Amino acid sequence: MKIILACLAFAASLAVASAAPPNIVFIMTDQHSADALSCRMGDRYLKTPALDRLAARGTFFSRAYTPNPLCMPARNSIFTGRYPHETGITDNTKTTLDAAEFVTMGTHFRQAGYRTAYFGKWHLAYDEGATKSHGFETLETGHIDAENAVLATKFLGKKHDKPFLLVVSFLNPHNVCELARGQELNNGPIGEPPATAAKLPPAPANLAPPRDEPDTMTRIRAGYHANPQFPVGNFNPKMWQALRWGYYRLIEKVDAEIGKVLDALQAAGLEENTLIVFTADHGECAGAHGFNQKTVFLEEAARVPFIISVPGQRNGRVSENFTNTGTDILPTMLDFAGLARPAKLSGASLRPIALGQSVAAWRDDVVVQNNMSQTHAVDGNVPTTEGRMIRTDRYKYCVYVHGRSRESLVDLEKDPGETINLARDPAHRETLLAMRERLRKWGEANRDPLVAAMLADDVKPREFAVMKTPKNPGRSEALSKQKKQPAKH
Repeated sequence: MKIILACLAFAASLAVASAAPPNIVFIMTDQHSADALSCRMGDRYLKTPALDRLAARGTFFSRAYTPNPLCMPARNSIFTGRYPHETGITDNTKTTLDAAEFVTMGTHFRQAGYRTAYFGKWHLAYDEGATKSHGFETLETGHIDAENAVLATKFLGKKHDKPFLLVVSFLNPHNVCELARGQELNNGPIGEPPATAAKLPPAPANLAPPRDEPDTMTRIRAGYHANPQFPVGNFNPKMWQALRWGYYRLIEKVDAEIGKVLDALQAAGLEENTLIVFTADHGECAGAHGFNQKTVFLEEAARVPFIISVPGQRNGRVSENFTNTGTDILPTMLDFAGLARPAKLSGASLRPIALGQSVAAWRDDVVVQNNMSQTHAVDGNVPTTEGRMIRTDRYKYCVYVHGRSRESLVDLEKDPGETINLARDPAHRETLLAMRERLRKWGEANRDPLVAAMLADDVKPREFAVMKTPKNPGRSEALSKQKKQPAKH
């Protein structure tokens, strides 16, 4: 029986490989935490029938991480297949990338004969008016989510004489930012939360700051709370409950728009020859350790939902393989299209895993980068710093540029809420050193200068005084030569 099943799996993979190049629909949400789907957390507080449907037919990657938990760094990494330290985009500063050096997925697929279309939020470092720069023949940005869904369904309803790459980039649940500030939601209202706490989703179990957290993070939290964009410093548990209620409504709102795109794909008879990829640029803390929004290395902000639905398959699998969406999505798409992976892409194709095939070797860790710069002055200084995170099956290690205590170590097996920092616990010294060495080797292999800078002095204290004039040693030399302008949050 095992031999028969193996033969059938092999035959299925050959069929996929020999078929005509598939269409590709790439759907993104914004600020969507990994488990914020009803197929992951149950449907008591949140219902996402469209994404549940997609997960039931595809592979859900439960250990998928953003390359950087912030919009511009994450998106430019995803669309180029290059790490943020390579693109030089580590925050939301507007810049323009060299289109020859950082080739987008739009250009890759257009050059391969695909029709390319993009609808929705942009936030990419390319001139929207120059197709030769980004590769998308059809491009419309600036619309609300409902309008983007209409544009996508119209595109799918057309007759296509070539395979196509369709990107649908939704904004929600990003409106949780405006929700926390009491501002108007540009994708439409969601109603008022129930008045009683009992009818609201619970506040996060990890609402309090971690025990013995790096003083870096203590000051960053204070800097965030001093920033009007993050007005949650005085939130009580019920206020966090109400925010989470609203966050779930925003996810339901965008799920309905995703459902329209999936329905249009099916109605057009394209489902059986279309690869569907879904992810988010980053997550949302929604109260985890007193944070809202993103940029930090907490699981709520750094881990993202990621689904690959292969044409003609109904799998419903969950993969625990470590995935970096910034480096792995583009190689995966190219692989499914039968296109060669460019040498400068360091990521891996997830095609064998999505097909249910066994993979002899896969990475046993994943690295995330960040630049926490969206803060206001605290005690006369602006607390901003960059960092690196590496996660293995059991442990997560983070290290930052600034602070007297610059490291954290968490045992995710025993402490999934990341409530206790073990970095200064003598009993975990060997693990700390092993995680440092893992990150060091990764930095060398991927030519990330910031890793060496942070670890070179055995992670000794660095006074906060250097933050009076924030510096970003992790940025590539190329960034300093590029034109930069302030960008909207």
